[in-house]
Amino acid sequence: MSEETKPLNFIEHIIEEDLANGLPKEKLRFRFPPEPNGYLHIGHTKAIGISFGLGEKYNAPVNLRFDDTNPAKEEQEYVDAIKRDITWLGYQWENELYSSDYFQKLYDWAAQMIKDGKAYVDSQSSEAIREQKGTPREVGTNSPFRNRTIEENLDLFQGMKDGKFEAGEHVLRAKIDMEDPNMLMRDPLMYRVMYAHHHRTGDDWCIYPMYDWTHGESDYIEQISHSLCSLEFKPHRKLYNWFREHVYDYAKEELPMPPKQREFARLNLSYTIMSKRKLLRLVEEGKVTGWNDPRMPTISGLRRRGYTPNSIRQFIDKVGVAKRENVIDVSLLEFCVREDLNKSANRVMAVLEPLKVVITNYPEGKEEWLEAENNPEDDNAGSRKVPFSREIYIEKEDFKEEAGNKFFRLKLGGEVRLKNAYIIQANNVVKDSDGNITEVHCTYSTDTEKRVKGTLHWVSVPHAIKAEVREYDRLFIDESPDSHKDKDFMAFVNPNSLKIRTGYLEPSLAEAKVGEQFQFQRLGYFNVDNDSKSGALVFNKTVGLRDSWAKQKPKNQNDVVTERSRSAKQPQQKRKAISVIQQFGKKYTNLPEEKQQKVKAEIQSLAKDVPYEDLEALFGTAVKKAGTRIAVMIALKEQLKNGLQRNENIDAFITKAKDDKNELLVDEANGI
Repeated sequence: MSEETKPLNFIEHIIEEDLANGLPKEKLRFRFPPEPNGYLHIGHTKAIGISFGLGEKYNAPVNLRFDDTNPAKEEQEYVDAIKRDITWLGYQWENELYSSDYFQKLYDWAAQMIKDGKAYVDSQSSEAIREQKGTPREVGTNSPFRNRTIEENLDLFQGMKDGKFEAGEHVLRAKIDMEDPNMLMRDPLMYRVMYAHHHRTGDDWCIYPMYDWTHGESDYIEQISHSLCSLEFKPHRKLYNWFREHVYDYAKEELPMPPKQREFARLNLSYTIMSKRKLLRLVEEGKVTGWNDPRMPTISGLRRRGYTPNSIRQFIDKVGVAKRENVIDVSLLEFCVREDLNKSANRVMAVLEPLKVVITNYPEGKEEWLEAENNPEDDNAGSRKVPFSREIYIEKEDFKEEAGNKFFRLKLGGEVRLKNAYIIQANNVVKDSDGNITEVHCTYSTDTEKRVKGTLHWVSVPHAIKAEVREYDRLFIDESPDSHKDKDFMAFVNPNSLKIRTGYLEPSLAEAKVGEQFQFQRLGYFNVDNDSKSGALVFNKTVGLRDSWAKQKPKNQNDVVTERSRSAKQPQQKRKAISVIQQFGKKYTNLPEEKQQKVKAEIQSLAKDVPYEDLEALFGTAVKKAGTRIAVMIALKEQLKNGLQRNENIDAFITKAKDDKNELLVDEANGI
């Protein structure tokens, strides 16, 4: 769908309505207001995408404003990381601003509120203040210091600023209503005493404004037209407006436009923690190597792992802007990076669990440099030369001494095609004293037109370069690790989230640079890590070629009931059609080519009687059931020809198929 015809989200509707009601377009101004107390994570990308996306759509400025009001937890490192991450995502801010820029103005406005009887200094302990707040069902009670005189409050507030009191001895509170049903309105704190060195203002201040006071007034000072934040701040809107209205009386001639707050659903991702505090704990307790560990959901971590800016922006676009909270499956994010890298990453060969193959009828000492296509998805990617010799490595799992007819890799007496090279046949094996296979002896054929079912990647032994390969998995084994009341989220840290191997790579990778991305054929997408040095490459696994977690997820019982109900309502003919297609698929790969063509025609004929939902349900069919997936692909192709609209699940299924080990499936997928 083009940008011109894409429907407006609810925030855009609000903006369009404001413009229609007289707001000049040149008054539109947005901001992204991170707190510099940690690195940005994937959850922040939604807020970044919304604010900067609106700036791009309406050609309006977007401020990057750091809400730096808690120096005890803020560092310049975090400021630098946030700027670096936003720039990497491809966004540019209009002004770099800080709430600390407004400390004096905020202080002056707070003093004016004291003079207007709208704020007072409270000298109770934090525990007493908390108790007096009441509960959602019980009203609060007034502080005994609520009716101090204006003069006394001003004197105490000045003393707080001058460092005359200990931390916690006094606070400044807004005087609103201790019986308000919204507990945030029950005389909220505006200032507290804190003796901490600020990363920008140094030791100039020993009182710091609270977030609710600072945030809205910073928006006002900057003349932000639409203050956009996530749903957890919706209860804060009433307080945001209360502060705004009172300050507006002081500054309306200088600052004519009061901002409006609007909320959107935050991004919640499965198998992921979205709390900077909890992410910091992972760092401090050594579960990861730092904020930019490739297992972390931080933007820095995702970048180091090999995610691209485009893949993250595409992900945010697919998630959309919603009003209600929901949890997005992390597999959608993984799909987006697969889709992006499939177009841009060059294909190379690497072996991670090597098994030596000796081609006995290939001359000793001979080598050939064979042509290999870099990327079939990119016409401009060109080709490269890969060396071939008498001894090569293949993956251990690609060979079995004995295997059934459905094993399409190498077995004794069987033939396979070597990618970009020849066809080989396994004749015998060499074993060590423990019975482990150490070598497979093969013969090769120069008849590359011969049809064989399996294709293997490989690397020439004398030409192979070694590299450290870090295979990453999800950091948590639980879909919602921080939702268990009786368990700490740390209990769900995946102990196998990192596996380090020695990889054997084709020599074209010898000069690979940090950040470069490749598809290791049949294995996944990898990029060169920051730890790489000349002669000592380190690769990170970005993502596999297919979702290895999908088959592990238990089906929700409600989903089972829904499927049964839907199946019961389907016409008998349609239920029969999908069953017949599945039956054809089970035997498809074992049929001679002439019979396969007849079965294919039958499947194409049946496709019109199959609901798309039933085909989609088979997208996750196990890898070993190649025939079923081929049958589904044939039926899907027919439905697409007849007007079925492609979606992200269809795209993911086709993308996986194109990188499959089964050539018949690859051929069908390439035909779409």
